[in-house]
Amino acid sequence: MNRKLMVIQEVLIMAETINSGIAALRTLESWHVDHIYGIPGGTVNNLMYALDAEKDRIKYIHVRHEEVGALAAVADTKLTGHIGVAFGSAGPGATHLYQGAYDAMADKVPVLFIVGQNPQALMNQDFFQEFDENPWFKDAGVYARTVMTAESLPHILDEAIRRAFAQHGPAFVTIPNDLSNKEIPADDYYSSAENFAKPVLGAGSDDQINQALELISKAKKPLIYVGQGTIGAADEVMQFARKFQMPVITTALGKEIIPYDFEALLGSAARVASKPANEALQETDLMLFVGSNYPFAEEMFKPDVKFIQIDSNPQVLGKRHKTDVAILADAKKSLQRFIELGKDSAPSDWYAANVDNVANWHQYNDDMMNRTDGELRFEPAFKEINRISEDNAIYSIDVGDVTQNAVRLLKVNGKQPWITSGLFATMGVGLPGSIAAKLSYPNRQVFNLAGDGAAAMVMQDLSTQVAYHLPVINVVFSNDALGFIEDEQEDDNHEWFGISLPQTDFAKVAEAQGMTGITVTKVGQMKPAFDQAVELIKAGKPVLIDVKMTNERPIPVEKLTLDPDKFDEKTINEFKKRYYADKLVPLSEFLKKHGVQS
Repeated sequence: MNRKLMVIQEVLIMAETINSGIAALRTLESWHVDHIYGIPGGTVNNLMYALDAEKDRIKYIHVRHEEVGALAAVADTKLTGHIGVAFGSAGPGATHLYQGAYDAMADKVPVLFIVGQNPQALMNQDFFQEFDENPWFKDAGVYARTVMTAESLPHILDEAIRRAFAQHGPAFVTIPNDLSNKEIPADDYYSSAENFAKPVLGAGSDDQINQALELISKAKKPLIYVGQGTIGAADEVMQFARKFQMPVITTALGKEIIPYDFEALLGSAARVASKPANEALQETDLMLFVGSNYPFAEEMFKPDVKFIQIDSNPQVLGKRHKTDVAILADAKKSLQRFIELGKDSAPSDWYAANVDNVANWHQYNDDMMNRTDGELRFEPAFKEINRISEDNAIYSIDVGDVTQNAVRLLKVNGKQPWITSGLFATMGVGLPGSIAAKLSYPNRQVFNLAGDGAAAMVMQDLSTQVAYHLPVINVVFSNDALGFIEDEQEDDNHEWFGISLPQTDFAKVAEAQGMTGITVTKVGQMKPAFDQAVELIKAGKPVLIDVKMTNERPIPVEKLTLDPDKFDEKTINEFKKRYYADKLVPLSEFLKKHGVQS
């Protein structure tokens, strides 16, 4: 055979095959994946080579810790609805994915984690960093498989993504390194991305809705409690609330749904919560529970209230409370049908009392944000965040005191996504979420809000923001303590133990990684600091503001001591003095004002 013919045959063979690693990435691309997080390692080298070959189609984001990549991948799905993807090499790289895996499991988020493994010839011999990885992930994952042939690699990834979406959780695919660098038939793999569909539910039946309307008509103090299942249905929720005179409570994760200035928005309940919501829950006699699997329901919901539930997931119907009417249906369509079938309720004294209570709570928070005397607290920082926030800003919130402060003080408008680690509540989630947000929405303003405890866990990845030119406004609230746990120890009447943090100059930490750092120690420095931050992100540069604040406890709305019918004057005055609450009024006073029996 002459040389020319041999070359032609080689070209034909190449045209009829594709590298298995590249085929795997093409499968991800078909599911709208345009970036992937990870750290190189010996057992993912061939995946790295494929990423290099595909760098014009899919961007590799080199994080400084796999945990950050895993949490960022979860945030990708939360923000975009497309599958987020992160990888780790065999052994320690894989275990570092755990935080993201369990965050995704707890919040029911589809995400794909790719795990490296030694070449097949070295497996099951206790080789370096070689473990049986599938069992590790079976608890968190809806799917966990090891690829057995190069030809099946694209198919297994496709299957994993479909399972993740269908079962609302993380999927794991372990890839022996040799299997992602083989030639496979180019026409022997395909993606099901274009075929994937989610079940589409309609409204609840008219019979069910009429049963619920009958219960609502008899209630004296009804509430509507909404969760993430009502994202995209804010108008229906507010119209429903006004029509049936039912104040609105949202879950903390549903913070973004209803605009802050809606007059009957009570906020969220429990500890990461607002005063009006907790007070109303103690009084209500009926709840319409929509699109939520609220984990504190057993503690917060009265057992004797009438309970109506709407949800698209049959697994949660009746899970959190004895349910009088359970409706398996789409939340938005069902609320629309309620509005169509129901009659307008007469103006309600119950509704009016709660509106007054919300206004009083907002005034308290505004007064705290406008304080200029005394030591610097966290509230003035939130005043500045609200001031500079753009209409479509994205907030990535860490876990701790910052979560409850953000729930209370961010004046969201219904168009500003708000993400955190919900049920798993892992600290260190704010920074990864901000990286994900800026990668997916480069033209939107992005905030990372974190306490100093959480910031210290992931601060090495400030350099990821710098490396990929991600202009994020990072705000660290430094009180030199794990404040959320400190407050729990106080409530347990235990001396503070193990909660102090060493003073850290986070501005210098940022500067050491190539980012502008700004330290704020006085109220008067706050506005210039945030103005400078705005100018820096406009120039395409990330920035960190370190707010050095007092360690005073935020007002504990789960332990309110305001009602004169329940507490003596001395106890009330001590509570008001500690929490600057002289003008804060209990709901009971507004109920009396409007003639509602408590």
